[in-house]
Amino acid sequence: MPLLYVFLSCIAGIVIGYLGRWIWAKFKLSSIEQKAVRLDKEAVSNAESHAREIELEARDRMLRETQQSEREARERRSELQKSERRLQQKEENLEHKQNELDALKKQLGEREERISSKEKALEQRESTLIDELERIAGMSQDEAKALIIEEMQQKARHDGQVYINKIEAEIKLSADKVARDIIVESIQRLATEVSSEVTTSSVSLPSDEMKGRIIGREGRNIRTLETLTGVDIIIDDTPEAVVISCFDPVRKEIARVALERLVQDGRIHPARIEEVVNKVSREVGRIIVDEGEKVVFDLGIHNMGPELVRALGRLYFRTSYGQNVLFHSKEVAVLAGMIASEVGADAQLAMRAGLLHDIGKGAETESEANHAEMGAELAKRLGEDAKVVNAIHAHHGDVEPTTLEAIIVQIADAISAARPGARRESLDNYIKRLENLEGIAKGFKGVDNAFAIQAGRELRIMVNSNTVSDDDAKEIAKGIASRIEAELRYPGKIKVTIIRETRVVEYAR
Repeated sequence: MPLLYVFLSCIAGIVIGYLGRWIWAKFKLSSIEQKAVRLDKEAVSNAESHAREIELEARDRMLRETQQSEREARERRSELQKSERRLQQKEENLEHKQNELDALKKQLGEREERISSKEKALEQRESTLIDELERIAGMSQDEAKALIIEEMQQKARHDGQVYINKIEAEIKLSADKVARDIIVESIQRLATEVSSEVTTSSVSLPSDEMKGRIIGREGRNIRTLETLTGVDIIIDDTPEAVVISCFDPVRKEIARVALERLVQDGRIHPARIEEVVNKVSREVGRIIVDEGEKVVFDLGIHNMGPELVRALGRLYFRTSYGQNVLFHSKEVAVLAGMIASEVGADAQLAMRAGLLHDIGKGAETESEANHAEMGAELAKRLGEDAKVVNAIHAHHGDVEPTTLEAIIVQIADAISAARPGARRESLDNYIKRLENLEGIAKGFKGVDNAFAIQAGRELRIMVNSNTVSDDDAKEIAKGIASRIEAELRYPGKIKVTIIRETRVVEYAR
């Protein structure tokens, strides 16, 4: 019996253990299935979330590209509208000028008719008076005219020679020496830089492959750069280089610096181009103000308005025959101040006028007037002294100078432009200009020889005294000057001097 109990106990333990193991296995399988279901749900949720993120990112990118395209389209429409407005304004101006011209022609015709009728009446009255005078005087009109002319010539020769001798004796003793000393001393004291800068319009590239990146897909990059900077970018067969073309030196400088930075950075697309151009524009604007304030501070000139300072700063980017216009203006101011101090004029006024004489070259305007007129208009609008305005307007002889300071500015401008090293000109062009000057003079009847001196700024002409009178010499000088103005291009002014020499030799025995 005990053995049976033991055996039954073993059987029962085995059965109970098997049942417990089966129950535990069943429970574990159910837990694994639940975990698998949970993981499957999480995977599905994550996949849906990721898909939504991808869809949102795609929509955002599409929205940005759409906004960029719309912005480019708006810019192009804006440029087209501006061009249309400019063309319309020009057409209106032309029509207005045509109407004025027609009115002037009509007035001129009426005036010619009135003058013609008056001339006929005067001729009739003159004929009547001449007949009466001949009857009273007992001599003909030609005889009376010859007698009067002879008496007037004799008296004029005598009085003129006496006056000329007296003036020459007084002036030659002092005027030439004083003027020469003042100019030479001013030039010797001048200590400004000799500048030969030329604003470059070429940008070097690391390789020709960069040209395609600058152009961009369907020309998008180059159109963006040209629209933002207002320049023309020329990409031709020149190896590893592009050319920037623009009449505005400030915009050309902005485009040059921006393009160099884009090439160096390598990221060239419309958004990046806009960012770089805006940044460079701000930097160039700061340079313009800094350069204008610097030159005003160096010269000790006060009460200069911000618009004039900014116009002066823009001259930093302009050159004329290789001479930096801002440095040239500063040099003219220094020279004008020195000369004014020597001759007793207002040195501060002369210095201020000298600094502002080329301010029209830095004015932000599209006027067709020359820089002297634009500078005078700008200075007058900003409240500058009337003497300064006249000096600016008269520095190239467009109007008559009304003050001594205006004449001093003319002299200082000529000295600054003419001194050696100030401006550059190729040797071939220089020689050709001198030959053209001499050739024009030799083409006139009565000219024996002609010499271009003072670097082509003066033309001395020897004429035959037997065939050319004093009056003829004046006419030849005017004719030569007119032909030079019409046929040649040159900086500054050219002085035409006619030399007519008569030598009389006698011997006392």
